Amino acid sequence: MDGRDLVRSVRVVRAVGPVQGLRSVRAAWRARRADARALPRRGAERARVPGAARGAEPQPGGGVIHFARSSLRVRVASGGAVFCGWDGAAPEPSYALAGVCPEPDARAVLEPDTEGGWRVVSERVLVVVSRHGAVEVRTPGGAVLRRELPPRWWDRTDGPGTEAGGEVGRPEGGGGSRWVQRSEVAADARFFGLGGRAHGPRLRDGAYRLWNTDPGGAFVPGDDPLSLTMPVQLVVADAGTHLVFHDNSWDGRVLLREGTEGAGSGHDRPGACELRMDGGPLRYWVLAGTPARVLQVWTALTGAPALPPQWALGHQHARWGFGSQEEVRRVVSGYQERGLPLSAVHLDIDHYDRHRVFTVDRERYPDLPGLARELRAEGVRLVSIVDPAVKAAPGDPVYEGGAAADAFVRDDRGREVRGVVWAGESVYPDFTEARVRKWWGGLYGERLAQGFSGFWHDMNEPVSFAPFGAQTLPRSARHALEGRGGDHREAHNVYGLAMARAGFEGLCELRPGERPFLFSRSGWAGMQRYGGTWSGDVATGWPGLRASLSLVLGLGLCGVPYGGPDIGGFSAVPSGELYLRWFQLGAYLPLFRTHAAIWAGRREPWEFGAEVLEHARAALRERQRLLPYFGTLGQLARLTGAPYVRPVWWSSPRDRALRDCEDAFLLGDALLVAPALAAGVTRRPVRLPRGRWYDTATGRAYDGPGQVWVEAPLSRIPVLARAGAVLPVAGEDGGTELEVWAPAAGRGGTGLVVPDAGDGWQRPTVERFTTRWAGGRVVVERRDGAAVGYPVRVRGLAGG
Repeated sequence: MDGRDLVRSVRVVRAVGPVQGLRSVRAAWRARRADARALPRRGAERARVPGAARGAEPQPGGGVIHFARSSLRVRVASGGAVFCGWDGAAPEPSYALAGVCPEPDARAVLEPDTEGGWRVVSERVLVVVSRHGAVEVRTPGGAVLRRELPPRWWDRTDGPGTEAGGEVGRPEGGGGSRWVQRSEVAADARFFGLGGRAHGPRLRDGAYRLWNTDPGGAFVPGDDPLSLTMPVQLVVADAGTHLVFHDNSWDGRVLLREGTEGAGSGHDRPGACELRMDGGPLRYWVLAGTPARVLQVWTALTGAPALPPQWALGHQHARWGFGSQEEVRRVVSGYQERGLPLSAVHLDIDHYDRHRVFTVDRERYPDLPGLARELRAEGVRLVSIVDPAVKAAPGDPVYEGGAAADAFVRDDRGREVRGVVWAGESVYPDFTEARVRKWWGGLYGERLAQGFSGFWHDMNEPVSFAPFGAQTLPRSARHALEGRGGDHREAHNVYGLAMARAGFEGLCELRPGERPFLFSRSGWAGMQRYGGTWSGDVATGWPGLRASLSLVLGLGLCGVPYGGPDIGGFSAVPSGELYLRWFQLGAYLPLFRTHAAIWAGRREPWEFGAEVLEHARAALRERQRLLPYFGTLGQLARLTGAPYVRPVWWSSPRDRALRDCEDAFLLGDALLVAPALAAGVTRRPVRLPRGRWYDTATGRAYDGPGQVWVEAPLSRIPVLARAGAVLPVAGEDGGTELEVWAPAAGRGGTGLVVPDAGDGWQRPTVERFTTRWAGGRVVVERRDGAAVGYPVRVRGLAGG
């Protein structure tokens, strides 16, 4: 135990109390002993590289290239996605992929290269493999997007193998080896992604760990890793955009270094990436194209995002420590009395009976179903927290049911693995087994019977309080891993993903006519299939506000479009200005939720004074007005993979100034939002993409590309609308109307509307509109020739 562990020990004991603190110490020692006993010590290892190419065998979409000490499978899928797998690694099994692997491109051809290697030629991408195992992914025109240098493995010398002249024999995927792969990208490239990162969304030079981690307190920019990491990089350069996904859930580290350009001297230094994994297969996908196309192919590969019900797009209020159902009523009444829209109230662990999952404290909540019915009649849903750990107490129905079903994670000796969380000594369901997911999904029937309409998964990295070592399960803990078998080193990062799947599938079975509402603190690639995410415990402060935007943008580029932060920050009492600026930002993010720790004060808008209340009311009303637009963006995310919240370079990835812009974002194609991210800001610069943009508050027109200065009074944050845009908004009568921003002279515009037919599974209808000038006025038309069907209000005419 070092000095940092000592500090953490004190924090753990302060947070959970002396009794739980002592239990956490015992659990940490148990985990350390279990790993020492069950995990092999790193002994002598032999470094290995592929060696020289010896031949190749064509297969549909590509083929297998054999090297002296390894083999590489290259396959181009029908949509243009490139799969590469070393040492026999195949695309499946995979927790990331949705359903079956995409069909290979029947027109892709494997052929010899002129320099002794091989190439796979296809319509959308060119893959060139050198004679020593370097892999280049190029555009059809030959521009290099990414160059993977020959990988290096470290194989245990006491394991199965052959002499240096032949291929090493190991289980498919190379799970017994740790490995490193170095890559090069263009000198002008910028890195994004890797899941939820507090510093960004552009990822600077440095190391990033791939291990889902509860930061153990409120986090700020620079804290890494956080709760939801993914081996997904989106790389944007002049030559093109590409996404690379290493399909490996083991612990790893990514080292990034941005390139430098030689100012015309020809001595550019390429950008570089080094990925080091502690085990698991070396397999990856590369997807190339425009940002929109890359996310569309990524969604086809990993699954369409779950569509939240309509009510989940409104404002939601949460707090750890409501204390009673009367307090919930008081808060809801406060919103209603002040005319503030509210869609949902979230109950944290304090509504449980002694913190036990799937229970209710009957003294504080004597009639929870009655409260839920009462609130729902007023348009307010209840959302329940759900933690994965189950109190290990004989007589507890959940524990007894799980024990009877053999549902809990065990150690190498077959004993239940026990950790410590809020409920005390607890066990953990093994969500990597289908029958356990089925059992757990059925438990949500109790939550539905209590009147809950939605669910947020917490503590599912998974967490076990520990004063030293990792705050999770022992790395040696055994998991089913869909029948393959393995340990927590492989299962850890997919634990939250598999829990989300269990909850989502259970809810679909319990209420097949309703779309589930579920979001999770932890997860992995493919998380979007089951729901969204939120920031976790972001620190109260201006850095935390900036981190909130980074997380939402970064996760959207990894395929998880629905997310948002704890408005006001989790850890402390914000100033009125900080709370308001956070609230104004949240009004333009998909998950619009206030939340705070039990010691961090209230988050109701009226608690911060009359001026803050007035401005928060304006933000709430604007969110309500934009709900049809948010609904359309949710439907489009499901259909195309495009996130609600997009970086400003989304449609102009070759604009280098936009690639470096991190303090603004696009909400869909139509709006550019420029939040106030520092104290005292009343005016700020905004970097505009190409085209004409209107300040939605003043109507003033600005022309991009370039930087302009706009007013940002305390009453609002700058929001600009793209000329020619068509937005569905809520009219005064409650119906949908079209807000049209006048196109620039001589130009037209477009817009999409996707009405939501309800909170079920109805197939949406996409309505496409165009705008243009004709006869001195703005004309709005449906592309299919049908009547427009909505009231139309044109704005920006003075600037048109």
